[in-house]
Amino acid sequence: MGAIRQIPAPISDPVSEKPVIAYETLEEIFDDIRGHQLYNHEIHGCLNCGICTATCPSAHYYDYSPREIVQLLWTENLEGIYDAMQEKIWACAQCYTCAARCPFENSPGGLVMIMREVAIKHQMESAKEVLRPFSRVLLKVVSTGNQLAPNMITKEAFPDWGPDVAKIDAPLMILRKAIPMPTMHTLDTAWEVNLRASVELYTIWEETGVLDQLEAVDENLFDVVSDVMDEKREEWEEWLEEQEDEDDDD
Repeated sequence: MGAIRQIPAPISDPVSEKPVIAYETLEEIFDDIRGHQLYNHEIHGCLNCGICTATCPSAHYYDYSPREIVQLLWTENLEGIYDAMQEKIWACAQCYTCAARCPFENSPGGLVMIMREVAIKHQMESAKEVLRPFSRVLLKVVSTGNQLAPNMITKEAFPDWGPDVAKIDAPLMILRKAIPMPTMHTLDTAWEVNLRASVELYTIWEETGVLDQLEAVDENLFDVVSDVMDEKREEWEEWLEEQEDEDDDD
């Protein structure tokens, strides 16, 4: 007679105030990670040699180990995977030194990126907390199609930079003017993104589910972005109508 499979008891959630996490939820999270289209390209096995951790910048400053990430996924340690998704995966700097050094050609950085996507999909509190300081940056990128401005990066918004960054209070405009590119002489935008490109970008984000993920982690920011893009779509439609009227007149 075969052994009866024991279903592990639910585990505590170290981030949210919910008392337990059901085992079925842990399985669903891992299935989403393993089902990602890039998963099999990023993990091929593990010798547990530690080369990735030895060369990892984040491992020197945070409670983070690329080797641990690979081991948790390779051994399908569901509880450990969930625990790592509460804090550790957000310490990765995405430099991919680990991928360059791994003899098995694993990419712990790529695996972390997948785990971050799944954390957002499942609306984990860790994802909401980590992304909250980036709301101004995200609004600028999504609403204008442009890169962030340096005055958005403040020491108050990023306390994890450490105590030394608090000593730095650089005159941003002076530093910007020192850069020999005229398009960079601003704290606002470096270039103007035309209306058609903005609407196309919005459509891509909408069709690929990016906006759904944004709504899951920051509903207020989603509402603001939606309003901005609705206005741009109206402007685009008005411009197209004007062009048609001009063509008819000709």
